[in-house]
Amino acid sequence: MSRLLVGGSADMAYDNNNIFAKILRGEAPAFKVFEDDHTLAFMDVMPQIAGHTLVIPKFAAVDLHELPVVSLAQTMATVQRVSGAVKQAFSAPGIMIAQLNGPAAGQTVFHLHFHIMPRYEGLEMGMHAREMADFAVLNEHAERIREQLAQSATG
Repeated sequence: MSRLLVGGSADMAYDNNNIFAKILRGEAPAFKVFEDDHTLAFMDVMPQIAGHTLVIPKFAAVDLHELPVVSLAQTMATVQRVSGAVKQAFSAPGIMIAQLNGPAAGQTVFHLHFHIMPRYEGLEMGMHAREMADFAVLNEHAERIREQLAQSATG
């Protein structure tokens, strides 16, 4: 993972020990659904709804304003691809994409990330970053999304 910028956003420096940096280095586990040279997608361990998936750039950026445009384009391509697979895997009529910048916006991990959440009319979501999910369930959800990604790649 290369860091092209020195320092961090105007508000804080990038912390190489944040959980997403550790996941990228293989120092922390993750239920991965997709990875390429520029991005990683994996299950949120504190999901707001079944299928809640995160996409992160491999570039070390605290927030949206630190990420170079080329890296942002690569990240958004992954968000688009993975969100389609999440929608199919969870038979969701809608998908919500969320991206939070800074503590005042609710950002709790200071490595840029996008939330992909299946949405259903009348089904409320849980609170952000509150309760750890069962790892067996997360593994099953990741497998469902990987299957959809594989199907979309072949067909």
